[in-house]
Amino acid sequence: MELKKNPKANVGRNSTLYFLVGLVLMLFLTNYAINYKTYDKSAIDIGQLNLDEELDEEVPITEQIQTPPPPPPPPAAPEVIEVVEDEEEVEETVIESTETSQEEEIVEVEEVEEIEEVEEDIEVPFAIIENVPVFPGCESKKNNNERKKCMSEKISKFVNKKFNSELAQDLGLRSGKHRISIQFKVDKSGNVVGVAARAPHPRLEKEAVRVVSQLPKMKPGMQRGKPVTVPYGFPISLQVQD
Repeated sequence: MELKKNPKANVGRNSTLYFLVGLVLMLFLTNYAINYKTYDKSAIDIGQLNLDEELDEEVPITEQIQTPPPPPPPPAAPEVIEVVEDEEEVEETVIESTETSQEEEIVEVEEVEEIEEVEEDIEVPFAIIENVPVFPGCESKKNNNERKKCMSEKISKFVNKKFNSELAQDLGLRSGKHRISIQFKVDKSGNVVGVAARAPHPRLEKEAVRVVSQLPKMKPGMQRGKPVTVPYGFPISLQVQD
């Protein structure tokens, strides 16, 4: 009987694939066998923790040593008392009295003359004095502001009345307004002293000093209950016309 072969059954057609798969498998196994290592378990010491040994640790007992106190200081040696025999003469120290006897001369002390205290002439500015000088006719004013205003008005009226206003024209001053500055002091007695003036012409200064020196006596300014000197100043304006 003749066997019939199936034309589709070709066993050799996948032989190359099977060969490659087997080759890869053998290479993997060979590599694993080469790198495989074994270790002796008896040589491995991983160590063990024994807690009983730490708990049984003995703590040394400490003893506090007390330092003995220092010994007391030795007693002081007694003072040596020297015994003096009766025959030996001991010099005595004689303290002379400082009191004077009646026979001694008495030194007379001359009386010292008392030096009179010289009161200083204190000046207090007009703006800050406690009680300003009072011009005659301003006694009825109650406070400093009213007395200052009254004094300024009284002095202006007095100067305008006494000043020779024609002197400016006689001196040939140019037309316009000319200013004269005047300074004086009201002393502790209320008198007007130390009059000084500054003007465009010496004759105007002289005339201003003459007029202001004629101001009447005032009640002096008071500071802390005592009379003091008070400086005062004011201007005079002269109008010269052609």
